[in-house]
Amino acid sequence: MKLSIVIVNYNVRYFLEQCLYSVQNACHDLEAEIFVVDNNSVDGSVKMVSEKFPEVRLIENRENKGFAVANNQAIRQATGEYILLLNPDTLVEDDTFTKCIQFMDNHPDSGGLGVKMIDGKGKFLPESKRALPRPSVAFYKIFGFSALFPKSHLFGKYHLGYLDKDKIHEVDVLAGAFMMLRKKMLDTIGLLDESFFMYGEDIDLSYRITKAGYKNYYFPETRIIHYKGESTKKSSVNYVFVFYNAMVIFAKKHYSQKNARSFSLLINIAIYLRAFISILTRFFKRIILPLTDAAMIYAGIYIIKGYWEKAIIYPYGGHFPPVFLLVAVPAYILIWLTCVYLCGGYDKPVRMRKIIQGLVTGTLIILILYSLLSEHYRFSRALLILGALWGMISMLGLRYIIHLLGFKGFLIGVEKNRHFIIVGEKEEAERVSGLLQKTFIKPAFIGLVSYHPHKNSTNGFIGNLEQIKEIINIYKIDELIFCAKDIPAQVIMDNMSELGDLQVDFKIAPPESLSIIGSNSINTSGDLYVIDLNAITRIQNRRNKRLTDILSGILLLLIYPVALFIVRHPIGLLKNIFSVLFGYKSWVGYIPLSDMESQRLPVIRKGVLNPGDAFGKKEIPSEAGPHLNLMYARDYQYINDISLIFKGFRNLGRRV
Repeated sequence: MKLSIVIVNYNVRYFLEQCLYSVQNACHDLEAEIFVVDNNSVDGSVKMVSEKFPEVRLIENRENKGFAVANNQAIRQATGEYILLLNPDTLVEDDTFTKCIQFMDNHPDSGGLGVKMIDGKGKFLPESKRALPRPSVAFYKIFGFSALFPKSHLFGKYHLGYLDKDKIHEVDVLAGAFMMLRKKMLDTIGLLDESFFMYGEDIDLSYRITKAGYKNYYFPETRIIHYKGESTKKSSVNYVFVFYNAMVIFAKKHYSQKNARSFSLLINIAIYLRAFISILTRFFKRIILPLTDAAMIYAGIYIIKGYWEKAIIYPYGGHFPPVFLLVAVPAYILIWLTCVYLCGGYDKPVRMRKIIQGLVTGTLIILILYSLLSEHYRFSRALLILGALWGMISMLGLRYIIHLLGFKGFLIGVEKNRHFIIVGEKEEAERVSGLLQKTFIKPAFIGLVSYHPHKNSTNGFIGNLEQIKEIINIYKIDELIFCAKDIPAQVIMDNMSELGDLQVDFKIAPPESLSIIGSNSINTSGDLYVIDLNAITRIQNRRNKRLTDILSGILLLLIYPVALFIVRHPIGLLKNIFSVLFGYKSWVGYIPLSDMESQRLPVIRKGVLNPGDAFGKKEIPSEAGPHLNLMYARDYQYINDISLIFKGFRNLGRRV
């Protein structure tokens, strides 16, 4: 056996599927075995591998054992001359493995090899080559000097920015996303250090390789796409603690006691500094817009009040009591902004109607509460209405100004009129086109582009791949989708690199899949972007569904003394109420199907009821189940859940 490929997976099914397709293509005419070690994923990864890739040697863990332990499980079973540790969120070229093996065969001093990595926008990833995190290198990295002076021999050592990214180099550290290792070397120096749970094990292993007299090479004559950071968002506090603590473990293991102590002190300072900045930044990003809205509404009502009380309410002198500004107005603002949030007014991209809907809903709630108050706390309905109108003007105006300034995520109507082109053979391109048209994206234009240069504007194509730049400019294309079934990975990466300056989003459609994977924006090049028939996965729909579950659960709890005489299983109803309130179940879920059919649907909580309950006692044909589930997921509305709860009321005690 020449090559053993080890992929550790944790809840990235769509990425894993695409990765395995590319790995299969790269293993053509090569004696190789593929291992997938799953660390107790809950997203259907295991079933997907079993069904679609039966030749893969699957190791299922019943708990998340971490990256090092999982890799070692497969390495101990591997029989290849070379071991490749590969991330599931990667895509390799068709000749990647053969080129790497040939290089290592020709360089017997090589212990490990890494390749050139690009992100989902086709941009080079600097972590493709790195130096050891010595105290000085870590200091320059932590405090931003390496980012300010990336090509400096002094400050740019962390990513070795002064080395040409297009030439072969000896390096200190290989990236864990792609590490090709000599098996006999691993037998000598040992496997991955299992004291590292995640992060740091690649640095530790790279260091042990060089200590044993072997060399680590950066090999840019082949590339991989790495959708970095999907499993762990790198802006999260958890990432900060896990990553930097791994550095502390490395220092204690390999540095002298004195250096390890100083390194640990530096790292601990970095941990708390980065964690504080991360928390502050995330909090600020979330709270700045609602705070600005609240301040503008309060200031507007304060000005309106001054005029209103002098001209209308107290023309001969007098003022509203202090409680109006101190209590009533903040309460109004809290209700308005809460309703705007629940209606999706703070979701991105901005939708003006959601803000208006939230303010109108909030005003109606305030008016209802207003009518229940004593005369002493009824200040002025007119002032309340004027405040709501000012809130609408100020909130819409603020967002329009932000829109004009071009801030990412605040562009009004950004989802409308998006133009797509799909590159591939006719059959696969039409399949992907049909998938797009069935989703909530509602594309304004979809053009098919032939992969073959001899095909022009015939047979449904608007052009061919050689004309791609002209097509993008003429049709004002927003997103370019490559059909992985028809186009070699090398061609995909070449085009991503060449077209990167055109500000087009790139997506890749794996064969026989309902997913399209890529990046949403240049700032989130590692984020998962899956186009599924899954309107239910929208943030607003998930929030509405959960809110419907909670409010329905509370109402059912209040009317339980009556409901127990109507529902078939009263004890079951009580259990279901608490299961729903605590988030273990939902009142409405999918019709139970086989595992493979369920994998094609977005993951939601198990439901007490399902779309089949809309038909009462009528028996539903088995072939109708997948279609009903698909319609429920694709066209989700919370009103449908409420309707099903009413229609299936007697079954709310059902055991599931």
